[in-house]
Amino acid sequence: MKLIKTLIVDDEHLAREIIRGYLHEDEEIEVVGECSNGFEGFKQISELKPDLVFLDVMMPKLTGFEMLELLENPPVIIFSTAYDEYAIKAFEQNAVDYLLKPYPKARFEEALNKAKAKLSSKTSNQESLANVLRQHVEKVETLSRVAVRTGAKIDIVSVDEIKYLEAQDDYVKLYTEKGNFLKQQTMKYYENHLPENDFLRIHRSYIVRLKEINRVELMGKDSHVVLLHDEIQLSVSRSGYSRLKEVLGF
Repeated sequence: MKLIKTLIVDDEHLAREIIRGYLHEDEEIEVVGECSNGFEGFKQISELKPDLVFLDVMMPKLTGFEMLELLENPPVIIFSTAYDEYAIKAFEQNAVDYLLKPYPKARFEEALNKAKAKLSSKTSNQESLANVLRQHVEKVETLSRVAVRTGAKIDIVSVDEIKYLEAQDDYVKLYTEKGNFLKQQTMKYYENHLPENDFLRIHRSYIVRLKEINRVELMGKDSHVVLLHDEIQLSVSRSGYSRLKEVLGF
């Protein structure tokens, strides 16, 4: 019998102990590891390739959702959460199972059996997880940070570090003081979720931090560019120029 390789990712030691204790009684399960934060979880999932992961939603350093955003082929996930009502609604709408802390053993076994059924039927959960993540990111009113992946390395980019953003096909490139990072997301998402008093969409390809603008120059008839303090030049569309005039008051 092939065992179900299982990973536990939760920042609470007691929560990990409870899950491990419940799983110890199940002969179909092999616990291959446990992690206390999303960074460790991402690394262990990438290296161990578990079939099933018990994943806490709210963790320091890197949340469960941020970690999932960075995974290319996530395993079957059973989420656990203490208080995120919006997350619970998203789970239920997309048939993704979750455990609401504190949970009884019977509820744990129910979630585990559903996961086993999904694994045995080889039903893909990619679309369901993608929908949960999409609903989660859209409900965020104002971004304070962005989790990005470069190879096997994860960085947390504070919004305060971003100088400007550039559209690149299905990705957005974040330009910061400590380097440049690609994120699979839309410009519209950042336009809607970056602090509106700090950033402005000046072109279909650019969003800029207003404090980074040194001057606006005319490049031709009805054609303008902004020059940043480090002399980087960004194109400005007609609508972007109108927004700049309104915000900067020139």
